[in-house]
Amino acid sequence: MRFIITGRNIELTPSLQKTAEDKLRKLERYFNADTEAQVTLSVEKDRQKIEVTIPVKGHIIRAEQVSNNMYTSIDLVQETIERQLKKYKTKLTDKYQAGGDFSKEYLDESLEDEDTIKIVRTKRFAIKPMDAEEACLQMEMLNHNFYVFRNAETDQVNVVYKRKGDTYGLIEPEF
Repeated sequence: MRFIITGRNIELTPSLQKTAEDKLRKLERYFNADTEAQVTLSVEKDRQKIEVTIPVKGHIIRAEQVSNNMYTSIDLVQETIERQLKKYKTKLTDKYQAGGDFSKEYLDESLEDEDTIKIVRTKRFAIKPMDAEEACLQMEMLNHNFYVFRNAETDQVNVVYKRKGDTYGLIEPEF
């Protein structure tokens, strides 16, 4: 596994870089040797933040952790990624999801039944055409974190969602 470690508003000391690499090397058992992980360490006021992004075929494994100590954040992010991988193992190894970036040993491990996904409710609703701004207003009125709508300009199903800092995101299909 290869690590690309960058820093924002923080001096990347050899000690800090080595600690991040050593801790994240524990993830090597899940991935092939040529898998690349993007690691960003940043400081914003008193918040020590680490973001780890690991692109794999068709997916992105991503985790971020914030604490008042960078070493604590590093410990937490490694645990978060391991939890994600265990939770979504079935989905990642599905033949349609191409588990090629994951190590054979990890894919061959048995999976516990408690990690299966259970859909307990299905909702149906009419999707009326609207623009993204109107969809954001609808989302706010419903007090939801996301809103599915048909984009009046493209006639495609889109999703708007809340982001940190009172901003919004738009998800559009790619064909």
